[in-house]
Amino acid sequence: MSDSRADDKWWFCLSHQRVEQGPGCPNGERMGPYDSAEEAGTALERAAQRSESWDSDPKWNDDSD
Repeated sequence: MSDSRADDKWWFCLSHQRVEQGPGCPNGERMGPYDSAEEAGTALERAAQRSESWDSDPKWNDDSD
């Protein structure tokens, strides 16, 4: 049985490099869920920004000289 709330969500498919709504590629191959297509469309950009922020955060940076 399908969950209609999940069918309304948006995802970014890493395999196909595109936004999908509802059931699509396996969840392991996509990012989400998001509430809108616009949010899903910026998933990679937001992930890159978060990674950069974490990489430059001294609390999480365990490089020691």
